[in-house]
Amino acid sequence: MMSVIVLLHRWLGIAFCLLFAMWFATGIVMHFVPFPSLTEAERFAGLAPVDRAEVRIAVADAVTASGIGDATRVRLIQRSDGPVYIVSAPSRAGAVRASDGGDASVASSDIALAIARDHARSRGLDAARAAIVARAGYDQWSVPNGFDRHRPLFRIALGDAAATEVYVSSLTGEIVLDTTRSERGWNLVGSVLHWIYPTILRSNWWLWDRVVWTLSLLALIAALLGAVLGLTRIKLRGGLIGSPYRGWHALHHLIGLAATVFVLTWIFSGWLSMDHGRLFSRGQLTSAEAGVMNASPNWTAAASLNRQPISLSAREIEWFAFNGNLYRRDRMGLAGQTLIEAGDAPRDRSTGFLDAHELRGLTARLAAGCGVPSVLADSDDYPAQSTVPGAPVYRSRCGDLWFDIDGADGNLLQRLDSSRRAYRWFYGALHTLDFPALMAHPRLRDVLIVGLCMLGLVFSVTGIVIGWRRLRFSLSVRAIGPGRSGRNA
Repeated sequence: MMSVIVLLHRWLGIAFCLLFAMWFATGIVMHFVPFPSLTEAERFAGLAPVDRAEVRIAVADAVTASGIGDATRVRLIQRSDGPVYIVSAPSRAGAVRASDGGDASVASSDIALAIARDHARSRGLDAARAAIVARAGYDQWSVPNGFDRHRPLFRIALGDAAATEVYVSSLTGEIVLDTTRSERGWNLVGSVLHWIYPTILRSNWWLWDRVVWTLSLLALIAALLGAVLGLTRIKLRGGLIGSPYRGWHALHHLIGLAATVFVLTWIFSGWLSMDHGRLFSRGQLTSAEAGVMNASPNWTAAASLNRQPISLSAREIEWFAFNGNLYRRDRMGLAGQTLIEAGDAPRDRSTGFLDAHELRGLTARLAAGCGVPSVLADSDDYPAQSTVPGAPVYRSRCGDLWFDIDGADGNLLQRLDSSRRAYRWFYGALHTLDFPALMAHPRLRDVLIVGLCMLGLVFSVTGIVIGWRRLRFSLSVRAIGPGRSGRNA
């Protein structure tokens, strides 16, 4: 049995030692440079105040014109070509001109370029030399599935000092992503390698999922076999742990013993990052829950909300249904909004969010036995954040099932059952060390992550050396022939 373990570990180690080294090295990069995205602060900073004089059709008419019968949300924003309603459903979105109800999708490169320039100027970015780079379904930075409802995307280079590129949705005309030269460069040696994320593979999610899951599982098996061998080969010398090996093999053995717990938990949790419902729940609503949460409202009722004046400084107006009631929220700033319920008065800055009573009405329809929703603390073991700074996130506990809902816009942020809560620790905590105690001391967490990944990298390098030597020996034996090799041994 032990000879089988030795053989499997040897050849799996040779096959995966480079992959291990890459994962540890790129993990350090990823800790400091995340994958490019458009933050909510950047998105909102790029919006201009809505020109209400150009808004000539009602929300209900915009929904009808969009042809999206299951619309759950409508937003009104200002684009370079006029105000536009963005009509959204759970799986699709579309844009309608607020002036006449016409299709506001973007087919023209000139319009996409104008939208990008206005967005950049609103953010204080230099867009004097902006130019269209491509119009494509996928590239290296737009492969995540969240962009599916916006493809194809216009990629526009601003020509500024940071080499910023922004992406315009052809379906809604919104800016949905931005990248800089620095982000692209670091991510090429960070997340692209770490996640095995080349465009040609990642654009096929089904294939990418299975390839990376399989590679991660084989790497985990190699690490487990190595741990078994390492522990069984320990030699005690004068009360100290020693190794029967010499040279690089001894280094690999001793460093492996020191890093065993970290390597195993990190590789295991990395494999779980590709779980996608295989062992743990995915945190998704059931069809019955989705029917409650994403119920399409009677959009004609939105007319009653328009009796309340919209602020001249509003940059985004959104209409949404929550627990059968229709709401309008006007956003004047990133952290400032007013919220109006149909038939109610606007709420001021301090109460411009949904309250616990409104949340309880919805969650009682989602599940049985729900308690009074409580506001989530920043230090909660299962954190969730609103898109609006300072807005409350409510947690409703319905027995084993928890729902976290954004008090700013009524969106579900998390659905946590016991399986999903366990996943938070087995994946998130073990892989990123986001334990609450460490999150309270970010510098200590940085040191631990870098130090442990460096330890894993050094361990992997010893494996690379041993693997290369083994390969050279095996190739030389094959070239010479087993008989002569034996006589010369």
